[in-house]
Amino acid sequence: MTEVSSLTGRLLVATPALADPNFERAVVLLLDHDEEGSLGVVLNRPTPVGVGDILEDWADLTGEPGVVFQGGPVSLDSALGVAVVPGGAAGERGPLGWRRVHGAIGLVDLEAPPELLAPALGALRIFAGYAGWGPGQLEGELSDGAWYVVESEPGDVSCPVPARLWRAVLRRQRGDLAMVATYPDDPSLN
Repeated sequence: MTEVSSLTGRLLVATPALADPNFERAVVLLLDHDEEGSLGVVLNRPTPVGVGDILEDWADLTGEPGVVFQGGPVSLDSALGVAVVPGGAAGERGPLGWRRVHGAIGLVDLEAPPELLAPALGALRIFAGYAGWGPGQLEGELSDGAWYVVESEPGDVSCPVPARLWRAVLRRQRGDLAMVATYPDDPSLN
């Protein structure tokens, strides 16, 4: 099932036609994708809640903006930590409390003491909830043209201006896909 697993670590970028308000102009980092379904976090949905308000010990390790992000519509009462740990080859073991997802991007065990990870972290973002798809559901949405699938970059996780991430990810693509970045927020005003 290599084709399905190959989407782990990639970005789903909502097409302008995607009508679901949970994912309008969303950029989703896929943390897991296999025959049992898919799980990811929306990288560009900051909330007004400060990380220190819910996970005080982790607040100093998160970048700007230092808020919790809404990772998706599922399990909003749970928290996920996604961090970039620079350096290290794919086969190399990361720091204790961090599990590699793709390249330098991995999941943080938020139950671990933050001081274990602090020296290794390049960037950390905390997400409330996640985006999830059952078996075959994401593949159906991809067939319907709801998402563009593109490569992620470690900086996507910690983009300091999340409102610009959708356009920035599209703009760095080759060919016609880069032009989608210029799509107006409201085409009826064009």
